[in-house]
Amino acid sequence: MKPPVLLASLLLLPASVASAGPALPYGTVTHSTVTHSTVSQRNSTTAAAAAGAAPSWQWPLAPRPPVLRGFDPPPKPWLGGHRGVDLGFGAPGAPVMSPAAGTVSFAGVVVDRPVITIDHGGGLRSSFEPVDSTLTVGEAVAAGQVVGTVLPGHCPAAQCLHWGVRNGDEYVNPLQFVLDLRPSVLLPLPGPP
Repeated sequence: MKPPVLLASLLLLPASVASAGPALPYGTVTHSTVTHSTVSQRNSTTAAAAAGAAPSWQWPLAPRPPVLRGFDPPPKPWLGGHRGVDLGFGAPGAPVMSPAAGTVSFAGVVVDRPVITIDHGGGLRSSFEPVDSTLTVGEAVAAGQVVGTVLPGHCPAAQCLHWGVRNGDEYVNPLQFVLDLRPSVLLPLPGPP
């Protein structure tokens, strides 16, 4: 190999190796440790994905409401999108229930809509709008406890409740907490074809 080609290969090698797996913390690590760590991390990630997150929350409206508009996050945080889901309900004044236990972290008006936010711990927060509530910041709520009633005004053509969930600063699909969103897998039938 000619020296310029060899030099270019050596300079590009770290970039191609680094993109093969998750970023590792900076420090002195032997090759066998990196390989073992990367394989262990991939295996645990694969196992977690295979197991799936079982839905553990309950619907904030009863009976189970139709989803009028789904989760459609924007590609960039400052762009438009739909950072939650719109749930249909039968009549104005429908009770809104906490999908999981938590603490009220916000109860007030945002722009022109009354909003209530519940901190469920672990970085997860649910927000509902437009909701009339008598609860105040700091009050504990149980799963299934009524936290307010739906007011009209969010969906122009139908009555709906907007439900958003944040994990830290990132909006996530609220439906993942009440539905099994894992993809269906077709298995082969036993016996000859």
